[in-house]
Amino acid sequence: MTKMAMTTWFISLMAPLLLLLPCRAPAQDAPASVPYKIETVAEGLVHPWSLAFLPDGNALISERPGRLRIWSPRLKSLSAPISGVPTVYNEGQAGLFGVLPSPDYLTDQTIFFAYASGNRQANRLTVARARLIDNQLTEAHEIFRCWPDKKGKAHFGGRLAWLPDGSLIVTLGEGYSYREQAQRLSNHLGTIVRINPDGSIPADNPFIHHKGAQPEIYSFGHRNVQGLIYDDKNNSLIAHEHGPKGGDEINLIEPGKNYGWPAITYGIDYSGAIISPFNKRPGMEQPLLHWTPSIAPSGMTLYRGNLFPAWQGSLLVGALAGRSVHRVKLDLANHRANDVETLFAELGERIRDVVTGPDGAVYLLTDNKKGRLLKVTPREAD
Repeated sequence: MTKMAMTTWFISLMAPLLLLLPCRAPAQDAPASVPYKIETVAEGLVHPWSLAFLPDGNALISERPGRLRIWSPRLKSLSAPISGVPTVYNEGQAGLFGVLPSPDYLTDQTIFFAYASGNRQANRLTVARARLIDNQLTEAHEIFRCWPDKKGKAHFGGRLAWLPDGSLIVTLGEGYSYREQAQRLSNHLGTIVRINPDGSIPADNPFIHHKGAQPEIYSFGHRNVQGLIYDDKNNSLIAHEHGPKGGDEINLIEPGKNYGWPAITYGIDYSGAIISPFNKRPGMEQPLLHWTPSIAPSGMTLYRGNLFPAWQGSLLVGALAGRSVHRVKLDLANHRANDVETLFAELGERIRDVVTGPDGAVYLLTDNKKGRLLKVTPREAD
């Protein structure tokens, strides 16, 4: 083999491995930017998934097995499971996911929630709405169903967020074994969809007049989106999604855009196989930030509270594999973000959701069979 041929062979061999190089991350032993204390405010939860505060100060907590509870900070109590939740398919990653009150909750007492329905052989992400009256759900009915049904028990998505116009954003996974479908507009797998609160389709959705496309689709080319926030200050929709082995992403979501999976990725398959030789292609969006190795992001808040001024405007991203929370500074003007510090790693727990409370505290849900709701507040400096 000539010297030039050997050089070409070496470059072709090493290029995929470069995808495994970690992105810039803060030192794990660096002190936190501000001192804080963590207290357990509720426990006895089984794989809690989503936390949402209601206007009265109470909070809804979903548990993956299909339970919904109310936590009262005033009474320091956790309710029994709320009755009226539809039948949930709970196996593997499937279960009850995001929960969100109506923007008009004070008048309509309506909540929205996402869950897996069906069975291992035929299942899908479903979104329903119901009225919450006297700690029970009434008038529950389905407003969206992912199409088509799929086999398996992985990658459902399941986060919800409101846009200022009152439309509802729903994130979906690509079902793990169906990754190629994320590049096809003919189905909902691997997409983010936008619907009205009654399940109808907004007339200005980007693909509503695209022949053969599912009209609910807002963006596509996603793997498994489990973090979602709307930033009203910057009029921006921001999501994060799981990569495979590496390549977790934070993305600025814009209508009609293609986010690349699996045609482009910064990760490789769990077996070590190359999913795609490309991490950039024309017409496909680049992430604001990617994590390689993977942190397995899940849950996210944009901190706008008053208790931690140093965290103002930062994303706080929960990590399952990383067993911590990553604080990320956004630079939307330059389409980038920077992971500036790792928080709460001393817990050693999988963090499923991160929420800013109405009191300015940060609330965490830990993902295990003995899950907890944790409250983070400032600690006076020693």
